[in-house]
Amino acid sequence: MTESTITILKADGTPLAHQEVTIAQTKHKFLFGTAAFDLVSLTSGEYAGEKKEQAEQRAAKITALFNSATLPFYWARFEPERGKPISEKVKNAAHWCLDHNMIVKGHPLCWHTLTADWLLSMSNAEILQAQIARIQRDVSDFRGLIDMWDVINEAVIMPIFDKYDNGITRIGREMGRNSTVKAMFEATRAENPTAVLLINDFDISPAYDILVEGCLEAGIKIDVIGIQSHMHQGYWGVEKTLRVLENFSRFNLPVHFTETTLLSGHITPPEIVDLNDYQVEEWPTTPEGEERQTRETIQHYQTLFAHPLVEGITWWDSSDGNWLNAPAGLIRKDGSSKPAYNELMKLIKGEWWISPATFKTDENGKIQFSGFLGEYNMTYKGQEKIFNIMKENAPIITIET
Repeated sequence: MTESTITILKADGTPLAHQEVTIAQTKHKFLFGTAAFDLVSLTSGEYAGEKKEQAEQRAAKITALFNSATLPFYWARFEPERGKPISEKVKNAAHWCLDHNMIVKGHPLCWHTLTADWLLSMSNAEILQAQIARIQRDVSDFRGLIDMWDVINEAVIMPIFDKYDNGITRIGREMGRNSTVKAMFEATRAENPTAVLLINDFDISPAYDILVEGCLEAGIKIDVIGIQSHMHQGYWGVEKTLRVLENFSRFNLPVHFTETTLLSGHITPPEIVDLNDYQVEEWPTTPEGEERQTRETIQHYQTLFAHPLVEGITWWDSSDGNWLNAPAGLIRKDGSSKPAYNELMKLIKGEWWISPATFKTDENGKIQFSGFLGEYNMTYKGQEKIFNIMKENAPIITIET
C-alpha cells in the first residue's frame, strides 16, 4: 500500500475544490497468478461435453481470483517435431487471458528438463544455435501477447544434471552457468527490449544467490528474481520464507514466487530429493489436509504480500492433479472450490481491494488516499477517469476532469 496525495484539476487547470469524487480499484499491480496450462486445450477446442464444461468451470474460477497466468513453452511439448511448434494453440490461450484481463507469462524459454529430444543428434554449437533461434522465434512471435518470460529455468543444477542426457545440459556444461544465462537473456532482450525477464529456480541455497550475483556482475539485466516454493514436504513457515527473501534483498530486485504449492493431502516423504520421483496413483485431498492447506496458504500469502520486494505469487497449478498428480490445487478434481480458494478470494478481492469510496476535495482539489498499487477509476458527476497509483508517482497524482 501507499499513501498518496491526489490532486484533481478541472479542464481549465484550476482545482476541483470542495467536491465529492468516488474512487474504486480496478486492477492490482501485484500479480496474483496461476499456472494455466489447461487453457491451451480449452481454447483450442480439444474438450467436448462434460470435460469442456469442467474446463470452463475451472477457467471461470481462475479469472475470478487471479490477474496473471503462466502458459507452457516446454520445448519438448511446444515443438516435438522440429519446425512444427504449437504456436497457434498457445496463442489462443494467450488471447483468452488478455481478453479476461490477465497478464501472461511464458515458461520457460530454456530448460534442460522437457527440452527437445531432437537436439541430441546435434553438436553443442548447433544446439546453442537452435536454442537461440527458438528464443528469437517465440519471443518475437508472441510479442504483445506475452511480454514476461521465465528466460532460463533451474540454471543452478543445469550443467550438473545427470538423470538423463539432454542438449541443454550439454551446452550448460560447456559454457558454464553465467555464460549460458547471458546468452539466453541477451537473445530474449534483443527480440523484446521492454519485456520483463526472469531467472527462475527451485534452489534457494547460496548457490542461487551466487549465480544471481555473478550474472549481475557480468552485466546481465535481470528484471525479476523467480523463486519456486513447491512445499510438498511441508510449509516453509514465516521464518524460513523471510530468511529466503533476506538472502536476495541485497540485489534490490523485485521477487516473484513463481511456482507455489501447498498440499491438501498427505505430504511427500522427507527422503524424496526430487519431487518428480514421488509417483503415486491415488493422492486424494482430505478434509484435514484442506484445513491445513488453507491455514498455511493464507499465512504464506500474507507474508509475501507484506514484503516490499515481492511483486507476484503464482499458484502451481490451480486444479488438483495437474502437477505431479498431487492435491496441490485450490480447486478439486470435480471443479469445486477448496477452502483455501475461498479464503484467498476474501483476501485478494476483499481485504486487499479498495471498494468504491467517496472523498471530498479540499480548497486545492486535493484528497489523501491510502491504497494498493494498481489501477483506479475516479467518478465525478458522471465523468470517469482511469489513473494508476505506482511507486514512482505515489506522492502526487494529478487528474484532469
